This record gives sequence, C-alpha cells and structure tokens, in this order.
Amino acid sequence: RETLEREGYNIIAAPSGTVALELAARTQPALILLDIMMPDMDGFETCRRLKAEKSTTEIPVIFITAKDETESLVDGFSAGGVDYITKPFKDDEVLVRVRNHLTIHHLTQALKQKNWELEQEIATRRQAETARDQAENARQTADEQLSFISEHEARRWGIAGFFGKSQTVAKI
Repeated sequence: RETLEREGYNIIAAPSGTVALELAARTQPALILLDIMMPDMDGFETCRRLKAEKSTTEIPVIFITAKDETESLVDGFSAGGVDYITKPFKDDEVLVRVRNHLTIHHLTQALKQKNWELEQEIATRRQAETARDQAENARQTADEQLSFISEHEARRWGIAGFFGKSQTVAKI
C-alpha cells in the first residue's frame, strides 16, 4: 500500500475476500492486488467471484502471496488472475507490474470501445445499403410497371409508342 501510494495511486484496502467483493462492486477499481491467504475466503475464490460478476469481470487481478508453487500459480491463473507476485517482493517489481497491467487494461478497454464503434458504423452502413437496394428494387419495379402499362396502352390505341417533339415527351 505504501509503495503504491507514494507513486500517486489511490488505494482501497479490504481485510477479507467478502469485503473485497463488496468494495470492488461499489468502487470499480482499475486493478486489484489480491493476497491468496485471507480470512473467510481465499484469494482464488475471491477472484473467481470477481470474474463471475458482470461489474467486476474486466478488472485485472494480480495475486500477491508467499506461496511460490507451480500449483498455486496455475490456480491463480485459472481463477482469472493476470499476474502473480511472490513475497518478499521488491517495490520496483510491484510498480512495474501494476503500471504494465494498468496500461494493458486501459488499451484493451480502448480497443473494445473502438471495436464497438466500428461495429455500429458497419451496422449503419449495412442499413443504408439495404435501404439503397430496396429503393433500387422499387425503382426497377416501377420501371417495369410503366413499361407494361405503356405497351398495354400502345396496343390498346394501336400505336407503336409515344410521338411528339416536346421536351416532356422526349424525356418520357
């Protein structure tokens, strides 16, 4: 906490997994540092529950623990963690990892937003293309109907087509 606060990070500490879940849902932190050994619920279960909730699923979780076992690492990543720092840790290591994961998270969110905007643009263009195609089909149908009516009227009156010198007749 001291290391991160010295660097200007706003830190909210939770004494247990249950409190961490409540705080995370309410405050929407940019990143969560989570100890594996906690009262009432271990860090793995806390992480699984964070990832199961829509409001906290996107928040990156870094585990900090004294355990340096392969099984523990696998459990952490399987629960949804993005990194794993073992105690004792160096302040610089924590700062670099926090900074990197915050950057990755912000870039990922920006990319998701841009993708969403592109999907909206594609949908808008598809609607415009559909409207254009429908208008073209309607024009074609109207042209066919006009041709049919013109042919019918020409046969009815015994003429081969329109005759005249006016601009309107020439246009028709």
